Amino acid sequence: MNVFTKHVVLGAAGMLVLQPAVVSSAPTVPASAPGSAPPTGEIAAAESSESQDGPGTGDSGTEPIAQPGAAGGTEDPAFGEPCHPLYRLVKSDTVDVSFTFSPDFNQTLTVQPDGFVALKGAGVLLAEGLTVPQIQQAVVYAYRAFVHEPEVKVTLKDFDKPYFLASGEVARPGKYEWRGDLTVNEAVAIAGGFTQQAGHSQVVLFRRISAYVAESHVIDLQKMLNSRVLHEDLQLQPGDFVFVPQSRISKIRKYVPTNALSGYMNPFWF
Repeated sequence: MNVFTKHVVLGAAGMLVLQPAVVSSAPTVPASAPGSAPPTGEIAAAESSESQDGPGTGDSGTEPIAQPGAAGGTEDPAFGEPCHPLYRLVKSDTVDVSFTFSPDFNQTLTVQPDGFVALKGAGVLLAEGLTVPQIQQAVVYAYRAFVHEPEVKVTLKDFDKPYFLASGEVARPGKYEWRGDLTVNEAVAIAGGFTQQAGHSQVVLFRRISAYVAESHVIDLQKMLNSRVLHEDLQLQPGDFVFVPQSRISKIRKYVPTNALSGYMNPFWF
């Protein structure tokens, strides 16, 4: 299987422009000297202790609610290395908030385009980027001024499901839900398979690596299927875009003048 990788920039006019990828390393943070400010962990622990002593004195009108610190579930506490991260809320996600002993405050929250949610009688809360345990803790903190020791449960109701796109010469182009492990060949099959005009040897997989840069892979599915080496098929990731172009033969017009047939007999066209 022939796989070629390059980086392209999505321009304003929809054009793909080649651009090399640049990788920068994070600067090293110097260690704290003796006698300096206490470590961040001690400050966070002190703030957490203060927040549990009593409700905040800030106004709970329309100002965003200060959110207490909480672990995001993205690091292994033993080694400090990334592990399985918790889902973080994005725009249009919906959560159900239920109060065990104060059902009058039960509500459904939807993350607005600005990233905030409007709490019933408790102002607004920046929810975008929070995990479910974090927003649950933030809701408890927000209602401590109204409810004595609120017991709150937050449940993720609706969220942006992973997907992939299939376009070009497939039977059913569109957006499909991404579930489990999928390959490029399987994605084409889910989209109805190739049409008669499809170019099997130049299937393109586009993958975003940033907001403006996408990585492209040109895959010869015809050669892979003929050789029966299916384990070389590329794995899809959520958000990938599979494009199947037309074959060269399919670009020939259905009806052409007889005096133009000699031009189609050039063997180098095929």
